[in-house]
Amino acid sequence: MVVGASGPGAAAPPRKRADARRNEATLLDAAAAAFVESGVNVPVREIAARAGVGVGTIYRHFPTRADLIVAVYRHQVEACAEAGPVLLAQADTPHHALARWIGMFVDFLVTKHGLAEVLRSDDAAFQTLHAYFIDRLVPVAKQLLDAAAAAGEIRPGLDAYELLRGVGNLCVGAASDPRYNPRHLVELLIAGLRIQ
Repeated sequence: MVVGASGPGAAAPPRKRADARRNEATLLDAAAAAFVESGVNVPVREIAARAGVGVGTIYRHFPTRADLIVAVYRHQVEACAEAGPVLLAQADTPHHALARWIGMFVDFLVTKHGLAEVLRSDDAAFQTLHAYFIDRLVPVAKQLLDAAAAAGEIRPGLDAYELLRGVGNLCVGAASDPRYNPRHLVELLIAGLRIQ
């Protein structure tokens, strides 16, 4: 029996060199910053200039705008997911770690200009992103909630998905009303989780 390239025993794709990973991260950070300032339809040459690379480099890594948008979104979700355990290890209390992580989550939500509309599009490239977002961030929120509950700082049994959904709903008005401050409301929500 011949096993195909994707079957058991197949060699894993080669890992990128550390400098290639750093370069890609720099490019994705530049694209994310450009998206925040100008939306997801910002010209590729502006992203290239921010990243200090040529336009061809961007197209070599991301042949279509959809590929770039997906990569930026995944990069930001990964940064948020990876920050949870780090904050938990570094913060003086689990509740402070939770509050700081939720603050990062809010920053992610309110600064992804144009991504919400893109994610609702019919483009097949974007169809799995919502599930990816949930799969990566809900477990991190659960870990932080569980740690805060175990420390006696919040009541146990809070649902991580409900919390993230609630925070997301509080962030909805930020794009259309400059007087609306979702960060303040989310701070009140997180403070309200504490056991008094």
